[in-house]
Parts: sequence; structure tokens; C-alpha cells
Amino acid sequence: MHPENALRRRLLIAGAAGLAAATALPGTAHARDTAAVEPDIDSTAAWGARSPRGTISVLQYRPSKLVIHHTVSPHTSDVSRAGAHTHAHWVQDLHMDKNGWVDTGYHFLVSRGGWITEGRHGSLQALTGGRNFVLGAHTSGQNNTAIGIACEGAYHDGAVPPTAQWDVLVTLCAYVCARYGVPSAQIYGHKDYGDTLCPGIYHDRLPRLREEVAAARTA
Repeated sequence: MHPENALRRRLLIAGAAGLAAATALPGTAHARDTAAVEPDIDSTAAWGARSPRGTISVLQYRPSKLVIHHTVSPHTSDVSRAGAHTHAHWVQDLHMDKNGWVDTGYHFLVSRGGWITEGRHGSLQALTGGRNFVLGAHTSGQNNTAIGIACEGAYHDGAVPPTAQWDVLVTLCAYVCARYGVPSAQIYGHKDYGDTLCPGIYHDRLPRLREEVAAARTA
């Protein structure tokens, strides 16, 4: 286990128990309120994202659900924060240059090392406010109602998500649900809304994800 990741998970667990971290260490999480732990999220500015190729629409209401994806990217051995930033660039380039989208389609990404990066510009600010969210481009027919969260990697054929990624995904989902008032039962997978295999094994784990998110909100 990478020592940096082990430290982050200990801090996440401590935050869930209502303990505050004394310093801003990588991955530090702290309790914003009694409903959930606020995870460490690197903004688009922090990872050096390209500027959007047009206007990012802000929807003046809360989302009603979360949709989980996987990015089908290579399973890199780089589980560092810098590695997460590299992955965020890879996704943004793919979405802007190949798909022709205005920006990254997902609102947030969770790396295999357990680092969270903001995807589409404005997503983090909106989440912090808890009253609106930006229009994403991740799930046909659901972009105006759902927060899209993508996990780094390809999880077809029984591939198992790293513990660091799973733990931080739970924390992120719990925080998003708390900020927007979304029940944990309203967490879905991409394949629930289209002819796709995405998010692979994560779809089979949705019942467990919903349970752990609900528990994280009441810890």
C-alpha cells in the first residue's frame, strides 16, 4: 500500500468519526456538518485544466441523482496526486478533442490512487454552494438531472477497483448526496440509462455503494 494513500484513508475515517485534521495534508477530509465528510477535491485550476471551449451552463436547481462511470483508461501504476492530474488531462483531451465537447463531461473523477479531481469547470463551486450544478455531458437523457462521477480505469471482466478508489468514491458520493439532498438510493450506473457496459463491475457493486454511502452520512 502506498504510504500516501494509507494516510489519506486514515484521515477520511477520522473525519467520518467527527475528528478534524490539524493540517492540510494530501487527501485530508473534515466534517463540514453532521451529514457527511467533505473530501479533498482538486479543482480544475489545481490540476491545470484547459479553458472550456465555450459556455458552461449552470442549472439553477439541485440534481436528483448520481451516475457512476468508469473512464476505460489504462491501469497505471502511478497512484500519486500528480498521476490523478495526468488522468484528468487525458479525460479532458479525449472529451474536447475527440468528442468535440465544450469541456470534460464528468463533474468529478476518482483516480485509482484515491485522489479526486474536478472534471467540468464550475462543478466544485456549485457543489460547495449546494444550490445549483453545472450541465454535464456524461449520460444521455440524464445530464440535466444527474451528477456524473467517473472512476479511473477499466472494470470489465471482473477487474477489481483498488481499495483507495472505492473508499474515496464512497466519501465523495456521501458528500455530494448530503450537499444536494440526494438519497443514497438515487445512485445509479451509466448502463441504467443506455446500451453500454459502463461502469463495469462498479454497476454490480451499486447496492453496496448505496449502503456504504448511507452509512457514511450517519457515521
